[in-house]
Amino acid sequence: MRRLLNDALDTLAPRGERRHGPLPPLMLTLTVVTGLVDAVSYLGLGHVFVANMTGNVVFLGFALAGAANLSALASVVSLASFLLGALAGGRLGTRFATHRGHLLKTTTAVQTVLVAVTVAVAAVTDGRVTTTVQYTLIVFLGLGMGLQNAVARRLGVPDLTTTVLTLTLTGLAADSTPAGGSAPRPGRRILSVLAMFLGALVGTGLLLHGHLVLTLGLALLLLALTSVVTHRLSAADAAWTRPES
Repeated sequence: MRRLLNDALDTLAPRGERRHGPLPPLMLTLTVVTGLVDAVSYLGLGHVFVANMTGNVVFLGFALAGAANLSALASVVSLASFLLGALAGGRLGTRFATHRGHLLKTTTAVQTVLVAVTVAVAAVTDGRVTTTVQYTLIVFLGLGMGLQNAVARRLGVPDLTTTVLTLTLTGLAADSTPAGGSAPRPGRRILSVLAMFLGALVGTGLLLHGHLVLTLGLALLLLALTSVVTHRLSAADAAWTRPES
């Protein structure tokens, strides 16, 4: 238990010159954003995911087989948007290959703009999701999540992909002491799961009370704060800003 708590504390407040510096708490913030955004997409945009592409591919199969309340078009649009965002993230990763701080700062700044568009669109219709609003939000949120996922992959912080938890949960069980493993980073893995859970919980609570704009606004705020904080922390040439060797 003590090891788990120490690992969680090191993730939330890295001490000393760690290899990844302030990246772990920043990536946890982006994981909360994922929970918020997928709550919006699934509950408000017609049972589609914009961050969880595994679920989206499954939904596409369900929809093509004739399952009710699922849209094959929405799933295809989401997948295409996510892939375009991931492509853009890959290009940014190449452009800022020598400085991880500048990469995360730029990525979250672009995401902030993309989510700001969704906030404006939702606000214009007072939170009512017409077909135009639905697909506009799917496209812009999908672009943002694809971008985030690609850059998180490039940053390479262990157990903090920000959008996927399957391997994290598998690691918690497969690497645990009862399974004969050494249980690396248990606190970080649990925090990653809790971060997405928190985002989904808060997002759902807001959406069930009709606060679509507020939910998107919260995601926007977290992205903007992440970009600003990363900008301030990456000004110096710290070791964590250098790419993985």
